[in-house]
Amino acid sequence: MLIRNARPADAPTITDIYNHHVLHTVVTFDEEPITAASTVAKIKNVQERLPYLVAEVEGSVVGYAYGGEWKQRKSFLYTTETSIYLGNDFVGQGLGTRLYTELLRQLKDLGFHIAIGGVSLPNPASVRLHEKLGFTPIGTFKEVGWKFQKWIDVGYWQKTL
Repeated sequence: MLIRNARPADAPTITDIYNHHVLHTVVTFDEEPITAASTVAKIKNVQERLPYLVAEVEGSVVGYAYGGEWKQRKSFLYTTETSIYLGNDFVGQGLGTRLYTELLRQLKDLGFHIAIGGVSLPNPASVRLHEKLGFTPIGTFKEVGWKFQKWIDVGYWQKTL
């Protein structure tokens, strides 16, 4: 597996991975599919300050991870909210661990102090990944999301980089 910076040319595959989750899971609260053009814009926006990485297997993008702004106030400048998504066929193979580990390394190298991961619950695979990488649970917001005609809890994990 190769981990590298995302490029605009990766946007169609990233968009496909994300849209699967939009349409079939509660991993994201987006309800409408996004476009490749919006993904290109997001890659460029994130990469102005933070890493946006892809995992590539045999020349194909199979997952991605990036850091995001936690809050807009200057006091939160060194805290980031992390996101990771894998294609369905690549879950449970250790690719997420390797991709997320590289993201966290780059965030630390950039001077970030805290990484925060939000997880729509239940999502045992994401909980395991965060805890395996040293994130600790910090709380759960009960029934804050509504998707597929049901209320969804969101848990938060944090890691000092």
